[in-house]
Amino acid sequence: MAGNIRQTEILEIARSEGRVVVEDLAQRFDVTLQTIRRDLTELSEAGLLDRVHGGAVARTGGSNIGYGARRRMNAGAKAAIARACAAMIPDNSSMILNLGTTTEAVARELIHHRNITVVTNNMNVANILVSNPGCEIMVAGGALRRSDGGLVGELTAQFIEQFKGDFAVIGTSALDRDGDMLDFDLAEGRVSRAILRQARQSFLVCDGSKFGRSAPARIASLSELDAVFTDQPLPGNLMQSCEGWGTKVVVAS
Repeated sequence: MAGNIRQTEILEIARSEGRVVVEDLAQRFDVTLQTIRRDLTELSEAGLLDRVHGGAVARTGGSNIGYGARRRMNAGAKAAIARACAAMIPDNSSMILNLGTTTEAVARELIHHRNITVVTNNMNVANILVSNPGCEIMVAGGALRRSDGGLVGELTAQFIEQFKGDFAVIGTSALDRDGDMLDFDLAEGRVSRAILRQARQSFLVCDGSKFGRSAPARIASLSELDAVFTDQPLPGNLMQSCEGWGTKVVVAS
């Protein structure tokens, strides 16, 4: 967990300053040079930084990190977030889950829930929950995105709009300092908005690597949610804003 938090802070430094230096980071976090080099290598492999001599620079662009890299990134934090979220979902309930590696982690924590109904546009979520005999699974139609098993498009949104769930559990590609959830895919963002409209309570599951990131498509504001499950306090004034909005923030450990 400490490594995940450190890597998230390294990303924030790189994004604010443009570049990080191995020696400076080692001194800042009181760890060895080898530990920092390993952090930078992992962040580079995840597509978040570009390695340069003596350190790394922030990566820019308008596309998301690859699915395989996202699945490996902050796996321990995502598992903790998922446990906290699943604990708030009772047996005998219905929910709608969207795309994302953190929502997939939530699905794994729902394996032993009884008499639940899950509506999803995420093929990976459906495959995970197949092993739960007490779960009825409804999979949305739409265009299959082979890169991550997601179903998106007009047909997907229309399918979601036929349901009313007790809970929505969504992930996001980015969370900006205004508290807006963002995505790289307009079609995916539309489906996420449909999911939020069709739920009685709405939860966001989001690890700290999403804080301060940028993406072009807006999903919704945290003010529209009932709860946020994350692995570290929200940046800036967002914790205070969420308190004013009545959005509960659960920091999982």
